[in-house]
Amino acid sequence: MSLCGIDEAGRGPIAGPLSVAGAIFINEIEELDDSKKLSEKKREELFDKIKENCHYHIVFKSAKEIDERGISACLKESIKEIMETLKDKCDEFLMDGNTSFGIDTLQHLIKADATIKEVSAASILAKVSRDKYMNEIAPKYKEYDFDKHKGYGTKAHVEAIKKYGRSDEHRVTFRLKALGEEKGSGVQKSLF
Repeated sequence: MSLCGIDEAGRGPIAGPLSVAGAIFINEIEELDDSKKLSEKKREELFDKIKENCHYHIVFKSAKEIDERGISACLKESIKEIMETLKDKCDEFLMDGNTSFGIDTLQHLIKADATIKEVSAASILAKVSRDKYMNEIAPKYKEYDFDKHKGYGTKAHVEAIKKYGRSDEHRVTFRLKALGEEKGSGVQKSLF
């Protein structure tokens, strides 16, 4: 049997979904790395190769789900869904990061996305899937330029929120210091 690498994209943005992916090699793939170290063009090339050469599963959690249940709960649910879906294809699961979210059969390793090829593949699947989603919704939310910053809290994005308020793709529990929002009950994190 083999290893299933798991990684996420979109834990920190103030808009858009969380994307979590799991990948198990059927065939070896060259040139894999942490998705953050690769160009957008290279990630997209590898995305198709990974889909052709891996068993994989990708889970999305919407901004609304993140607001309702919290980012950690959404991550844990996504990991469990991946593990359940791919359990017959591998005998080990490895998540990038410093926690196994209380899941006994999940191993974790910091910087696994840069050192373990299966986790690199999952990192690319999660990132490209999420970026594609943000590009697809961008025309509907023209004032926010989601295709440029992918929902992360750039200065331009924060300025757009100041001007237009939040859309239904924004995480309302992610408070922004730049907007004078204070950390309160149910708030996920404080940015800027």
